Amino acid sequence: MHVLTILDHPDPKSFTAAVAATFMDGAEKAGHSTELADLNAEGFDPRWSMADIEADKDSGAPADVLQEQARIAHADAVCLVFPLFWWGMPAMTKGWVDRIWTWGWAYDQLADPDVSLQRPRTGVLLVPAGARSDEMEKLGHKADLENAWINGTFGYFGFQNRRLELLCGSKGSDARRTALLERAFDAGYTLQTPYDSASAS
Repeated sequence: MHVLTILDHPDPKSFTAAVAATFMDGAEKAGHSTELADLNAEGFDPRWSMADIEADKDSGAPADVLQEQARIAHADAVCLVFPLFWWGMPAMTKGWVDRIWTWGWAYDQLADPDVSLQRPRTGVLLVPAGARSDEMEKLGHKADLENAWINGTFGYFGFQNRRLELLCGSKGSDARRTALLERAFDAGYTLQTPYDSASAS
């Protein structure tokens, strides 16, 4: 498979960047080809603007949107790597989702609100978080995120296999961070092949 990794962190030496690199290493060790889209380094503009709205009307998407959509078209799996911000995505990731996965390209709510226009792909979210995993579980935050992202947003993306890895305790000890990086490697190494649920037995 060809695996596209979307990285959102302004510091190339961050733990989040290390998670992305380690995930890609695992995918390559499993025989997959990889590509990194470093949104901050590439200067992606996350702002949803009149240019995007007019593109919806005139059927001509902005050049940067077309570039990202071409990357996705080439990929069999997409991994988003970003730190957890206020129980959600940081602005760059959210803007990438808002601008790239457009109505008429990714989905069509009027024709069928439950089926993506995209071909089946594997989708992975690797999300470093400072909070402890037991706290996330106890307060129901993990379930909330899974419902919003796994059961919601990424269904419109055609992600047949969806995996959320909350890498809790990412500001912890070296041993803890090493264990989280091992999980990131495993997520890449054990990537599942996308399947068409309509034809799955």
